[in-house]
Amino acid sequence: MTRRILIVPDKFKGSLSALEAAEAIARGWAAACPDDTLVLLPMSDGGDGFGPVMAGTLGLEEQFVEIVNAAGEAWPAAWWFDFESCQAVVETAQSNGLALLPHRRFHPFDLDTCGVGQLLLAAGQLGAAHCLTGIGGSATNDGGFGMARALGWVFRDESGKAIEQWTRLDGLALIESPTNRAWPGVTVASDVQNPLLGVDGATSVYGPQKGMRREDLAKGEACLDRLAKVTAETIGSDFSVTPGAGAAGGLGFGLMAFAGATIESGFEVFAKATDLESKVGEADFVVTAEGAIDEQTLMGKGTGQVAAFCRRLGKPSIGLAGQLALEQDEVESAKHLFCRLAALVPDLAIERDAMNNAATYLEQLAKREGVLSRDTDFKD
Repeated sequence: MTRRILIVPDKFKGSLSALEAAEAIARGWAAACPDDTLVLLPMSDGGDGFGPVMAGTLGLEEQFVEIVNAAGEAWPAAWWFDFESCQAVVETAQSNGLALLPHRRFHPFDLDTCGVGQLLLAAGQLGAAHCLTGIGGSATNDGGFGMARALGWVFRDESGKAIEQWTRLDGLALIESPTNRAWPGVTVASDVQNPLLGVDGATSVYGPQKGMRREDLAKGEACLDRLAKVTAETIGSDFSVTPGAGAAGGLGFGLMAFAGATIESGFEVFAKATDLESKVGEADFVVTAEGAIDEQTLMGKGTGQVAAFCRRLGKPSIGLAGQLALEQDEVESAKHLFCRLAALVPDLAIERDAMNNAATYLEQLAKREGVLSRDTDFKD
């Protein structure tokens, strides 16, 4: 009997994009179960790869615009647009992404989000009414200051002089709004819940990952703290405490405060945009995957949420991974989500080989699981 198999993988970070993972799984599964109908639905929760994943799912056309990267250097950035629906997708890492810069060459004090604002303006100029925006993978920690300046906001110190570097925001006294709005409505897809400030905030948690030294943290925190206070006085709302405000070095905060954005769970944005619930409902079997199935998976990371959809709708699912990083009690919890779990390491390869040849091993794993699925009763 022909089955309908929904393949919903996230990326295997450092090895495969979500689309590449979906294609590898499909090749392996088709080899084992040639009569099955395969539906590929690459997934993103707002991190690296959000743009191509969402654009491919929604049928948007790739666009290019000359902007600047986080270091202020000219950069041709991609974004995606549908002229009929006026829907746009922006992945901010196309501008302020850490992967665009030489390793450790730039300090976060010298980087900002100006190019993100330029991307939003480009979308507005082409007629976009709404923009889905993924903000993962950033190199910046400016609270969206550069983005806001690109949109027309002006930040002044006590003397009335315009502030042009985010590291001078600890002297911020006044914020002036743009004379007109030239960007679309924005929904931010975020995979983190951090506030802007404090021990769980942008600077403390993510600053060191981007190159900030211990002695830099107080300065970075003071600048964002002052930005938050004056912004709240100016617009009448304190977005610094909103979950997700600290995402992407505070870009989540900046997009809410200066671009009027709303922040949603990255997975929920993906699920809503792709009508995931209906697709799971139409499937006989679901295969999801990511680089590591771990504690975060059980707490709501993408693959775990796909499995939860399946449980709720009574559809069997398996989770494939590069590695299973679960304690024994977590394995038991995972069994309540997934019908089966399988990984490349150590069953098929050692970690280095799995990273270097992830597509080949993932195809082999999917083939093996496809064979098993033909003879397994997955009913509870």
